[in-house]
Amino acid sequence: MISTLWNQSRILTATAAVMCLAFVLSLAGLLIDPRIISGAPAWMKPAKFALSSAIFAASIAWLFQYLPSFRKTARWIGPALALILVLEVGIIDFQAVRGTTSHFNVSTAENSLMYAVMGISIGILWLLSIWLLIALCKQTFQDPAWGWALRLGMLISVLGSASGGLMTMPTSEQRAAMHRHERPTAVGGHTVGAPDGGPGIVAVGWSKEHGDIRIPHFLGLHALQLVPLLVWWRGRKRNKRFVFAISGSYLALYFILLWQALRGESIIEPSSLTLGVLALWLIATVIALNPFERGSYHMEAVHER
Repeated sequence: MISTLWNQSRILTATAAVMCLAFVLSLAGLLIDPRIISGAPAWMKPAKFALSSAIFAASIAWLFQYLPSFRKTARWIGPALALILVLEVGIIDFQAVRGTTSHFNVSTAENSLMYAVMGISIGILWLLSIWLLIALCKQTFQDPAWGWALRLGMLISVLGSASGGLMTMPTSEQRAAMHRHERPTAVGGHTVGAPDGGPGIVAVGWSKEHGDIRIPHFLGLHALQLVPLLVWWRGRKRNKRFVFAISGSYLALYFILLWQALRGESIIEPSSLTLGVLALWLIATVIALNPFERGSYHMEAVHER
Protein backbone atom coordinates (compact mmCIF):
# COMPACT_ATOMS: atom_id res chain seq x y z
CA MET A 1 0.00 0.00 0.00
CA ILE A 2 2.75 2.46 0.98
CA SER A 3 4.73 1.59 -2.14
CA THR A 4 1.65 2.33 -4.26
CA LEU A 5 1.22 5.73 -2.62
CA TRP A 6 4.94 6.47 -3.03
CA ASN A 7 4.84 5.62 -6.73
CA GLN A 8 1.81 7.85 -7.29
CA SER A 9 3.05 10.90 -5.34
CA ARG A 10 6.21 10.91 -3.29
CA ILE A 11 5.58 14.38 -1.89
CA LEU A 12 2.04 13.60 -0.70
CA THR A 13 3.18 10.29 0.80
CA ALA A 14 6.02 12.09 2.61
CA THR A 15 3.55 14.74 3.76
CA ALA A 16 1.27 12.04 5.16
CA ALA A 17 4.24 10.61 7.08
CA VAL A 18 5.15 14.07 8.44
CA MET A 19 1.53 14.59 9.52
CA CYS A 20 1.56 11.23 11.32
CA LEU A 21 4.67 12.36 13.20
CA ALA A 22 2.96 15.68 14.01
CA PHE A 23 -0.03 13.71 15.29
CA VAL A 24 2.17 11.64 17.62
CA LEU A 25 3.90 14.77 18.90
CA SER A 26 0.52 16.42 19.49
CA LEU A 27 -0.59 13.39 21.50
CA ALA A 28 2.54 13.81 23.60
CA GLY A 29 1.59 17.46 24.02
CA LEU A 30 -1.82 16.40 25.33
CA LEU A 31 -0.08 14.33 28.00
CA ILE A 32 2.52 16.85 29.17
CA ASP A 33 0.93 20.25 28.45
CA PRO A 34 -1.95 21.08 30.84
CA ARG A 35 -2.94 24.35 29.16
CA ILE A 36 -6.50 24.93 28.00
CA ILE A 37 -7.21 27.04 24.91
CA SER A 38 -10.80 28.08 24.21
CA GLY A 39 -12.17 25.38 26.50
CA ALA A 40 -10.13 22.49 25.04
CA PRO A 41 -6.68 21.02 25.71
CA ALA A 42 -4.06 23.05 23.87
CA TRP A 43 -2.94 20.17 21.65
CA MET A 44 -6.34 18.70 20.78
CA LYS A 45 -6.82 20.78 17.62
CA PRO A 46 -3.24 20.19 16.38
CA ALA A 47 -3.74 16.45 16.87
CA LYS A 48 -7.05 16.40 14.99
CA PHE A 49 -5.76 18.47 12.08
CA ALA A 50 -2.53 16.47 11.79
CA LEU A 51 -4.46 13.19 11.61
CA SER A 52 -7.00 14.57 9.16
CA SER A 53 -4.24 16.01 6.97
CA ALA A 54 -2.38 12.68 6.97
CA ILE A 55 -5.52 10.89 5.80
CA PHE A 56 -6.22 13.51 3.14
CA ALA A 57 -2.67 13.49 1.74
CA ALA A 58 -2.62 9.69 1.56
CA SER A 59 -6.10 9.63 -0.01
CA ILE A 60 -5.14 12.02 -2.81
CA ALA A 61 -1.93 10.09 -3.51
CA TRP A 62 -4.02 6.92 -3.71
CA LEU A 63 -6.56 8.67 -5.96
CA PHE A 64 -3.92 9.64 -8.52
CA GLN A 65 -3.70 6.02 -9.72
CA TYR A 66 -7.24 6.38 -11.09
CA LEU A 67 -6.36 9.51 -13.10
CA PRO A 68 -3.91 8.24 -15.74
CA SER A 69 -5.16 10.85 -18.22
CA PHE A 70 -4.12 13.67 -15.88
CA ARG A 71 -0.64 12.62 -14.75
CA LYS A 72 1.05 15.82 -15.92
CA THR A 73 -1.35 18.04 -14.01
CA ALA A 74 -1.13 15.80 -10.94
CA ARG A 75 2.61 16.51 -10.80
CA TRP A 76 1.94 20.07 -9.63
CA ILE A 77 -1.32 19.35 -7.79
CA GLY A 78 0.55 17.09 -5.34
CA PRO A 79 3.19 19.64 -4.27
CA ALA A 80 0.56 22.40 -4.03
CA LEU A 81 -1.62 20.30 -1.72
CA ALA A 82 1.40 19.25 0.34
CA LEU A 83 2.48 22.87 0.84
CA ILE A 84 -1.02 23.88 1.93
CA LEU A 85 -1.33 21.03 4.43
CA VAL A 86 2.09 21.69 5.97
CA LEU A 87 1.37 25.41 6.17
CA GLU A 88 -2.06 24.87 7.78
CA VAL A 89 -0.88 22.41 10.44
CA GLY A 90 2.29 24.44 11.01
CA ILE A 91 0.28 27.57 11.85
CA ILE A 92 -2.06 25.60 14.11
CA ASP A 93 0.89 24.10 15.98
CA PHE A 94 2.64 27.48 16.21
CA GLN A 95 -0.45 29.08 17.72
CA ALA A 96 -0.79 26.21 20.18
CA VAL A 97 2.79 26.78 21.31
CA ARG A 98 1.92 30.47 21.81
CA GLY A 99 -1.14 29.47 23.85
CA THR A 100 -3.74 31.03 21.59
CA THR A 101 -6.29 29.99 18.98
CA SER A 102 -5.56 29.71 15.27
CA HIS A 103 -8.99 29.86 13.64
CA PHE A 104 -11.14 33.03 13.80
CA ASN A 105 -8.42 34.80 15.80
CA VAL A 106 -8.16 38.51 14.89
CA SER A 107 -7.09 39.76 18.31
CA THR A 108 -3.80 41.17 16.98
CA ALA A 109 -2.34 42.03 13.59
CA GLU A 110 -0.09 38.96 13.76
CA ASN A 111 -2.98 36.61 14.57
CA SER A 112 -5.12 38.20 11.85
CA LEU A 113 -2.37 37.65 9.29
CA MET A 114 -1.98 33.98 10.17
CA TYR A 115 -5.73 33.43 10.08
CA ALA A 116 -5.89 35.14 6.67
CA VAL A 117 -3.07 32.95 5.34
CA MET A 118 -4.93 29.87 6.55
CA GLY A 119 -8.15 31.04 4.92
CA ILE A 120 -6.50 31.72 1.56
CA SER A 121 -4.68 28.37 1.68
CA ILE A 122 -7.86 26.43 2.38
CA GLY A 123 -9.62 28.32 -0.41
CA ILE A 124 -6.93 27.18 -2.84
CA LEU A 125 -7.17 23.61 -1.53
CA TRP A 126 -10.92 23.69 -2.14
CA LEU A 127 -10.40 24.85 -5.74
CA LEU A 128 -7.86 22.07 -6.29
CA SER A 129 -10.39 19.58 -4.92
CA ILE A 130 -12.90 20.83 -7.49
CA TRP A 131 -10.27 20.27 -10.19
CA LEU A 132 -9.85 16.67 -8.95
CA LEU A 133 -13.63 16.23 -9.09
CA ILE A 134 -13.70 17.48 -12.70
CA ALA A 135 -10.81 15.18 -13.58
CA LEU A 136 -12.64 12.20 -12.08
CA CYS A 137 -15.75 13.09 -14.10
CA LYS A 138 -13.70 13.17 -17.31
CA GLN A 139 -11.73 10.01 -16.57
CA THR A 140 -12.99 6.71 -18.01
CA PHE A 141 -13.16 3.73 -15.65
CA GLN A 142 -13.19 0.03 -16.49
CA ASP A 143 -15.49 -0.43 -13.49
CA PRO A 144 -18.19 2.28 -13.85
CA ALA A 145 -19.53 1.70 -10.35
CA TRP A 146 -16.10 2.29 -8.82
CA GLY A 147 -15.66 5.41 -10.90
CA TRP A 148 -18.93 6.82 -9.60
CA ALA A 149 -17.96 5.94 -6.03
CA LEU A 150 -14.83 8.08 -6.39
CA ARG A 151 -16.68 10.92 -8.12
CA LEU A 152 -19.52 11.09 -5.63
CA GLY A 153 -17.17 10.71 -2.67
CA MET A 154 -15.18 13.69 -3.94
CA LEU A 155 -18.36 15.67 -4.68
CA ILE A 156 -19.63 15.26 -1.12
CA SER A 157 -16.16 16.06 0.20
CA VAL A 158 -16.15 19.33 -1.77
CA LEU A 159 -19.59 20.20 -0.33
CA GLY A 160 -18.43 19.30 3.17
CA SER A 161 -15.38 21.50 2.79
CA ALA A 162 -17.56 24.39 1.60
CA SER A 163 -19.59 24.19 4.82
CA GLY A 164 -16.46 25.37 6.61
CA GLY A 165 -17.13 28.78 5.10
CA LEU A 166 -20.19 29.07 7.35
CA MET A 167 -17.85 29.14 10.34
CA THR A 168 -16.10 32.28 9.08
CA MET A 169 -19.29 34.38 9.22
CA PRO A 170 -19.42 36.78 12.20
CA THR A 171 -21.84 35.87 14.98
CA SER A 172 -24.58 38.26 16.04
CA GLU A 173 -22.50 39.35 19.05
CA GLN A 174 -19.46 39.99 16.85
CA ARG A 175 -21.53 41.98 14.37
CA ALA A 176 -22.99 44.04 17.21
CA ALA A 177 -19.47 44.80 18.44
CA MET A 178 -18.46 45.88 14.94
CA HIS A 179 -21.47 48.19 14.73
CA ARG A 180 -20.29 49.79 17.98
CA HIS A 181 -16.90 50.29 16.28
CA GLU A 182 -15.27 47.87 18.70
CA ARG A 183 -12.52 45.52 17.53
CA PRO A 184 -13.59 41.90 18.12
CA THR A 185 -10.98 39.37 19.18
CA ALA A 186 -12.57 36.73 16.94
CA VAL A 187 -14.62 36.75 13.74
CA GLY A 188 -16.66 33.61 13.15
CA GLY A 189 -16.91 30.41 15.14
CA HIS A 190 -18.01 26.80 14.95
CA THR A 191 -20.57 26.85 17.77
CA VAL A 192 -24.12 27.95 16.95
CA GLY A 193 -26.06 29.51 19.80
CA ALA A 194 -23.12 30.24 22.11
CA PRO A 195 -19.49 31.38 21.99
CA ASP A 196 -16.86 28.77 21.19
CA GLY A 197 -15.20 27.13 24.16
CA GLY A 198 -18.12 25.49 26.00
CA PRO A 199 -18.25 21.87 27.21
CA GLY A 200 -17.24 19.47 24.46
CA ILE A 201 -17.47 15.77 23.70
CA VAL A 202 -14.37 13.85 24.78
CA ALA A 203 -11.64 13.45 22.11
CA VAL A 204 -13.39 15.50 19.41
CA GLY A 205 -14.44 18.58 21.38
CA TRP A 206 -17.78 19.02 19.61
CA SER A 207 -20.23 21.06 21.64
CA LYS A 208 -22.39 19.14 24.10
CA GLU A 209 -24.92 21.92 24.60
CA HIS A 210 -25.25 23.74 21.26
CA GLY A 211 -25.02 23.29 17.51
CA ASP A 212 -21.56 22.68 16.08
CA ILE A 213 -20.83 23.10 12.37
CA ARG A 214 -17.68 21.00 12.72
CA ILE A 215 -19.82 17.85 12.86
CA PRO A 216 -21.33 17.98 9.34
CA HIS A 217 -18.06 19.53 8.13
CA PHE A 218 -16.19 16.45 9.37
CA LEU A 219 -18.70 14.00 7.86
CA GLY A 220 -18.68 15.77 4.51
CA LEU A 221 -14.90 16.07 4.30
CA HIS A 222 -14.33 12.37 4.84
CA ALA A 223 -16.84 11.21 2.24
CA LEU A 224 -13.78 10.94 -0.01
CA GLN A 225 -12.67 7.99 2.12
CA LEU A 226 -15.95 6.61 3.48
CA VAL A 227 -18.07 6.41 0.31
CA PRO A 228 -15.46 4.41 -1.67
CA LEU A 229 -14.85 2.29 1.45
CA LEU A 230 -18.55 1.38 1.69
CA VAL A 231 -18.64 0.55 -2.01
CA TRP A 232 -15.41 -1.47 -1.80
CA TRP A 233 -16.81 -3.42 1.16
CA ARG A 234 -19.68 -4.59 -1.04
CA GLY A 235 -17.17 -6.15 -3.41
CA ARG A 236 -18.42 -7.78 -6.61
CA LYS A 237 -22.05 -7.05 -5.73
CA ARG A 238 -21.62 -3.32 -6.32
CA ASN A 239 -23.21 -1.54 -9.27
CA LYS A 240 -24.00 2.06 -10.18
CA ARG A 241 -27.45 1.96 -8.60
CA PHE A 242 -25.98 0.83 -5.28
CA VAL A 243 -23.32 3.56 -5.45
CA PHE A 244 -25.93 6.26 -6.05
CA ALA A 245 -28.13 4.89 -3.25
CA ILE A 246 -25.35 4.82 -0.66
CA SER A 247 -24.00 8.21 -1.78
CA GLY A 248 -27.48 9.74 -1.67
CA SER A 249 -27.98 8.42 1.86
CA TYR A 250 -24.59 9.80 2.94
CA LEU A 251 -25.32 13.21 1.41
CA ALA A 252 -28.75 13.32 3.06
CA LEU A 253 -27.21 12.58 6.46
CA TYR A 254 -24.69 15.37 5.90
CA PHE A 255 -27.46 17.89 5.20
CA ILE A 256 -29.50 16.68 8.20
CA LEU A 257 -26.54 17.19 10.54
CA LEU A 258 -25.83 20.59 8.98
CA TRP A 259 -29.49 21.59 9.44
CA GLN A 260 -29.36 20.42 13.06
CA ALA A 261 -26.17 22.37 13.76
CA LEU A 262 -27.46 25.59 12.19
CA ARG A 263 -30.52 25.37 14.44
CA GLY A 264 -28.20 25.49 17.45
CA GLU A 265 -29.08 21.96 18.52
CA SER A 266 -26.57 19.69 20.26
CA ILE A 267 -25.64 16.44 18.51
CA ILE A 268 -26.20 14.52 21.75
CA GLU A 269 -29.55 16.16 22.56
CA PRO A 270 -31.56 15.98 19.34
CA SER A 271 -35.11 17.33 19.33
CA SER A 272 -38.13 15.21 18.44
CA LEU A 273 -38.16 16.91 15.03
CA THR A 274 -34.55 15.93 14.35
CA LEU A 275 -35.20 12.36 15.53
CA GLY A 276 -38.20 12.18 13.22
CA VAL A 277 -36.16 13.34 10.23
CA LEU A 278 -33.38 10.87 11.11
CA ALA A 279 -35.97 8.09 11.30
CA LEU A 280 -37.26 9.00 7.83
CA TRP A 281 -33.66 9.07 6.56
CA LEU A 282 -33.03 5.59 8.00
CA ILE A 283 -36.24 4.17 6.53
CA ALA A 284 -35.50 5.69 3.13
CA THR A 285 -31.96 4.28 3.23
CA VAL A 286 -33.20 0.78 4.09
CA ILE A 287 -35.80 0.92 1.31
CA ALA A 288 -33.25 2.19 -1.20
CA LEU A 289 -30.70 -0.50 -0.35
CA ASN A 290 -33.09 -3.42 0.17
CA PRO A 291 -33.64 -4.15 -3.54
CA PHE A 292 -29.90 -4.55 -3.94
CA GLU A 293 -29.80 -7.08 -1.13
CA ARG A 294 -32.68 -9.07 -2.65
CA GLY A 295 -31.00 -8.88 -6.02
CA SER A 296 -27.72 -10.18 -4.60
CA TYR A 297 -29.49 -13.08 -2.89
CA HIS A 298 -31.21 -13.93 -6.19
CA MET A 299 -27.91 -13.88 -8.07
CA GLU A 300 -26.28 -16.09 -5.43
CA ALA A 301 -29.15 -18.56 -5.75
CA VAL A 302 -28.74 -18.62 -9.53
CA HIS A 303 -25.01 -19.28 -9.21
CA GLU A 304 -25.64 -22.09 -6.74
CA ARG A 305 -27.99 -23.79 -9.22
